[in-house]
Amino acid sequence: MLAQRSRRSPFWVRWFQPWRDLDPFLFWVPILLTGLGGILIRSTELHHGWTDWSQHWVIGAVGIGLVLFLSRIDYKALLYFHWMIYGVTCLSLLTVQFIGTSALGAQSWITILGFNIQPSEFAKVGVIISLAALLHHAPANTIFRVLKILLITALPWALVLIQPDLGTSLVFGAVTLAMLYWGGTHGGWIILMLSPLISAIALNIPLPTALSVAFWIGWTLSMGLVAWFTLPNRWVSAILSMGVNLSAATLGHILWGLLRDHQRDRITLFLDPDKDPLGGGYHLIQSRIAIGAGKLFGKGLNHGTQTQLNFIPEQHTDFIFSAVGEELGFVGCILLLLGFWVVCVRLIKVANSASDNFGALICIGICAMVSFQTVVNIGMTIGLAPITGIPLPWLSYGRSALLTNFIAIGIAEAIAAQSKPPLHPYASGRR
Repeated sequence: MLAQRSRRSPFWVRWFQPWRDLDPFLFWVPILLTGLGGILIRSTELHHGWTDWSQHWVIGAVGIGLVLFLSRIDYKALLYFHWMIYGVTCLSLLTVQFIGTSALGAQSWITILGFNIQPSEFAKVGVIISLAALLHHAPANTIFRVLKILLITALPWALVLIQPDLGTSLVFGAVTLAMLYWGGTHGGWIILMLSPLISAIALNIPLPTALSVAFWIGWTLSMGLVAWFTLPNRWVSAILSMGVNLSAATLGHILWGLLRDHQRDRITLFLDPDKDPLGGGYHLIQSRIAIGAGKLFGKGLNHGTQTQLNFIPEQHTDFIFSAVGEELGFVGCILLLLGFWVVCVRLIKVANSASDNFGALICIGICAMVSFQTVVNIGMTIGLAPITGIPLPWLSYGRSALLTNFIAIGIAEAIAAQSKPPLHPYASGRR
C-alpha cells in the first residue's frame, strides 16, 4: 500500500506538501483546540503579566511541525525499535529520581538548557508504542501473555508513581487496559483485573450495615461468576477471584485507616468540598462557581469574574476547563467536548482501517490516552472525580504534555496515510 501511495504522489509532493495526505479531522481539531487553549490561558493571565499563552502557541507551532514530519515517516519502523524506545522511556523516568526538579509536591521534571522537561509525559507515547509492538507480535489471548504485558508496563508505571505522579500513572493503567482489550484479551479478564481496585474502594464506602453486607456478597459472587465463565479451572479460579476481592477490600480498609485525616480528605473532598471550603475543597468550590456562572453562552472572553480575579488556583493548567465554562458557557463546553469526541472517533476509525495490528493498537492507545485525560480532567473540575493533576489535552498549559499530544497525533496521521482503504479523498490523490 505504501509503494502504491508513493507512485501516486511524487517524493517532492509528499515531503514539501505534507498536508495533502493528512487526515483533516486529526490535523485541524487539535490545532483549533491549541489555539483556543492559548486564548483561554491569556484570559487567565490577563492581569498578571505572565506570558504562558504565547509559549503555549510557540510550542503548539513546534508540535504542528512534528505532526507534518511524523506523518511522512513509515510508522512500521517503530516496530523494529520498540525495545530501544522502551529502554529510553524507562531510563528517562529513572533519571528523574536522581537529577529531577521538584515542583508542586512531585519530582517529575528534568531541567535542560533552562527548560523543564517532564519525561512522564513522553513516556505515555513510549509505552503505547512498546505495548503495540508486543501485542502485534502475539495477541494477549492467554493468561501468560496478559501477565507479560502487565509486567512490562509495571516498570514505567512504578517509576512514575514514586515521583509521585498519580495522574500519569492512572493514564498508564487506562492505556494498558484499552490496548489489552483491543489486543485480544477477554473482556471478563479486564473486569477481573479492575475488580480488586473497585473492591478496595467500593466496599469501604460507608453504607447502612444491611446494604453494605448485601453489596459485599453480591460483588464478590459476581466476580466469582465472571472467573467461572472466563478462566480455566473454574472452581479454583472462582474461589481465587472471590478471595482476592475480599482481601482487597480488607486491605483497602486497613490502608484507609493508616491515612491521616488530610490525606483522606484529599481523596474524598470531591464528594463534599464544603467540608473544607478554605483548604482542600477550595479549588473545586471555586471551579464549580465559575462553570455555573457561565450559564448558557458564558460571560465572554476576558470577562469571567472567577477567572479574572484569580479565584481558581492553577486555572491555566489543570483547571482550564473552569475558564471555558465561565467565559464560553454551556455552549462552549459542549463544542469543546464535541472536538474531543471527533478526535477520538477518528482515531478509532483509523484503527479500524489500519494496514496492520501495530498501527491499530497505537491508535487505540492514543485514543485511550486522550479520552481518559479529558474525562478525568473535566470530571475533577465539576466534582465528579478526585483532583489528580491530569491536564486537559491541547488546552492546559504544559510544554511537555502539548508536545506529547502532537507527537501522538503525528504518528496517528502516518498510520492514516498508510491505511487501507483510503480514509478520505486526499489519501488517493483525488481532488
